[in-house]
Amino acid sequence: MKYPALLRLLALFLVCAVAGPLSATPDHWAQEIAALTAQDETNPPPVGGVVFVGSSSIRMWRTLAEDFPGLAPINRGFGGSELADSVFYEDRIVLPYHPRIVVLFAGTNDLNSGKTPAAVLADFQAFRAKLHAALPATRLIYLSITLAPSRAGVHAQMREANQLIAADVATDPRCTFVDINTPMSGPDGLPPESLFNADRLHLNRDGYAIWTKTLAPFLK
Repeated sequence: MKYPALLRLLALFLVCAVAGPLSATPDHWAQEIAALTAQDETNPPPVGGVVFVGSSSIRMWRTLAEDFPGLAPINRGFGGSELADSVFYEDRIVLPYHPRIVVLFAGTNDLNSGKTPAAVLADFQAFRAKLHAALPATRLIYLSITLAPSRAGVHAQMREANQLIAADVATDPRCTFVDINTPMSGPDGLPPESLFNADRLHLNRDGYAIWTKTLAPFLK
């Protein structure tokens, strides 16, 4: 093993140790991940592009190519996943593409399942550490956890997790925290139900239009 590679692996070990243990993550998304990697074999994505990864709000963003023309975005959202799941599968659905930018949206399912904001931060730090140990020049953009109407019971935890991650991201020039709640919010400071599907959790086309407009300047 070359010396620089050894140093990167050591850095990954140290950062993960500081961040704390990852949430237990059974391999319950294996079938979905296998389908994504099968696509890679038949239609290999471009190297050096923009990878979108995370939970179902990424998976259901079916207009990525239309919304970001010229970027050839790679959609690797899966299931109703948590941040730890993205870490677990990072070496299969993120790192192989050697992206110049990774856009990550995850954390809402974590908090809804009872995880603490501190645990969400730790899993974000693990994702970042793994990414930059392998690809130190890749930029990481974290989309803030959306204050969806159906998750009103954990809005306080969502705000805390967003604050923790934003503060953490500010320490690394390769990382950017993008607040998507503010441009989505109405007079009451919350995103209106008109931006969501009937489940009051996932975005409709109007919601994704705001995400697109907010995120686009950061993908240049």
